[in-house]
Amino acid sequence: MSATPSSPISPSPAADSGGEPLELAHRFPGVRDGWARFDGPAGTQPVDVSIDATAEFQRSGLIANGHGPFPMADACDALEERVRAAVGQLLGADPDGVSVGPSSTAMAMRVATALARELVEGDELVVTELDHDSNITPWTLAAADAGATVRMAGLDPATGRLPVEAVLDQINDRTRWVAITGASNALGTMPDLSPVIEAAHAVGAHVHVDGVHRTPHRSVDLADLGCDSYVTSAYKWYGPHAGILWMRPERLQALAVSKVRPAPDEGPGRIELGTPSFAGLAGIEAAVTFLLEVGLDRIEAHERTCFARLLDGLLAIDSVTVYGPHDLVERAPTLAFNVAGRSPHEVGIALAAEKIAVWDGHYYALEVMKALGLDDSGGAVRAGMAIYLGLAEVERLIVAVDSLS
Repeated sequence: MSATPSSPISPSPAADSGGEPLELAHRFPGVRDGWARFDGPAGTQPVDVSIDATAEFQRSGLIANGHGPFPMADACDALEERVRAAVGQLLGADPDGVSVGPSSTAMAMRVATALARELVEGDELVVTELDHDSNITPWTLAAADAGATVRMAGLDPATGRLPVEAVLDQINDRTRWVAITGASNALGTMPDLSPVIEAAHAVGAHVHVDGVHRTPHRSVDLADLGCDSYVTSAYKWYGPHAGILWMRPERLQALAVSKVRPAPDEGPGRIELGTPSFAGLAGIEAAVTFLLEVGLDRIEAHERTCFARLLDGLLAIDSVTVYGPHDLVERAPTLAFNVAGRSPHEVGIALAAEKIAVWDGHYYALEVMKALGLDDSGGAVRAGMAIYLGLAEVERLIVAVDSLS
């Protein structure tokens, strides 16, 4: 593991071309057991270089802590800076706003807890029914602590989409923050974020985007998007289990975070709450390098091809109900479905018997399930694409679901 900063990562020359379907399953040791892993929306298998980088750093003797008077401490400092730079490149964001923690939920909770100190009675926060609960409850708790109000923008249960007007109608001159997903972890729906961000900024409010389910499937450029904070999870894009928060550096500096006295007073370290997992940071750096070398455009093209077949195949089965969009417009390659006469859990067990991994239940998308009328009936089955899956695995899933009719 190098202790010196590396140069910026250049995407693959073929990254913009789409090209041939990706053949990357051999890069993922976790899929060599014959299972078709459609459980990626809850966490992907790590790529070989991320696994190797984590292990190499553990063996290297460089594990120490930051800001010490010896070379191993310098290596830890350099690694932190490289990871911030790499994540900044992945997200098209200022690396000075990148902080790393145990999960995106934990990072969102830290932000919301700090923001509760800024809110006053009469302030309002806006959340949406399309979101994972980690982008709803932290804001609800912050509002309750401050005597502020939470307004909920509703999704359209017939289409699974979040109408822009539904969010804009909740924004007014009392709005302080809008929390909105970049892509639904349940339905794959990607809302139109730009008009929401523009409307929020017009009244002096800030926007927090849950990008956990967007980042693995779509190129992200936060400088262009213009949001004020964004979370993503390395373990959803083939790295180690960690959550990453990006916040505008000036906004992060103003945040009234809870921290121990020796913690940094400036920069992203002030919200990271202690010594990071340096081996984990090495894995994050390697995972980012992998994504940028393969190219997010190529990844999106591969997943779109495979997902189109999955969507069409499930829609063609009479006993299957697919929730959310029935097309490929502005969506991540994830869907939720049910099979008539079978509970979601029964379907999950039956597919597992065929060595096909899916999730069932609500997957923390509580408001989505409520809006769809599924909250009291076990939710739905969820299947999502990852880059180690191809058309062969998709056909396995379609045939297995069809056999349950």
